[in-house]
Amino acid sequence: MRNIGIILAGGSGTRLGSAIPKQFLTLAGKTVLEHSVDTFQEHALIDEIVIVCAGEWIGKVGQIAGEKTWNKVKHIIPGGAERYLSSLNAMELYRNEPECNLIFHDAARPLVSARIITDTVHALDKWQAVDVAVPATDTVVRTLQGQRTIAEIPDRSLLYCEQTPQGFRKSVIEEAYRRALQDPDFKSTDDCGTIVRYLPSVPVFLVRGEQANMKLTYTEDIPVLESLHKLQKQTI
Repeated sequence: MRNIGIILAGGSGTRLGSAIPKQFLTLAGKTVLEHSVDTFQEHALIDEIVIVCAGEWIGKVGQIAGEKTWNKVKHIIPGGAERYLSSLNAMELYRNEPECNLIFHDAARPLVSARIITDTVHALDKWQAVDVAVPATDTVVRTLQGQRTIAEIPDRSLLYCEQTPQGFRKSVIEEAYRRALQDPDFKSTDDCGTIVRYLPSVPVFLVRGEQANMKLTYTEDIPVLESLHKLQKQTI
């Protein structure tokens, strides 16, 4: 079973307040994108890589790929206006291919570890859908729409914070999206959510994530990621 790493690098960096997409910002001497792709490139269980980015940045990504000699990167393709459209664009490349595992990762999580990727791939030997998550450490409150009063405080021991990668059997994620696209009210922020909503009979297994596998979202995340990167290097 081939394992295809799909690096979603279509973010605009709007919340970061950056003039360039956050995946092209420098972190510990490399772009954020390079950190993510390098880990997949160097992983023995990953057979092939697709990078999905905004159309105007394809040339830049191609230049980086050439300089890095990422031999596993087989496709650099444009993404969509929404995250799920970027996933669909990547999936289309393999529509007529034999069954394989599609492993989606946000480029904005540059410190994903080889251990997380290994556990995700191995979990796909048994499960058809796999998520990565860490237990919630803060108490989470739920409000009513349009209000700022607490409606509910869920049991924190049952709550997890999602990360990526998220891995799937190709046929399973294809079927989930086939059903989703028939729903006029379809909305999605991640691929596991599409499975949970439209293929509820397919359980999604949780792989243990890591605090270092955080997402670059705000300017203040950059020094945190720098510090976490240093700690990772010290423990290798």
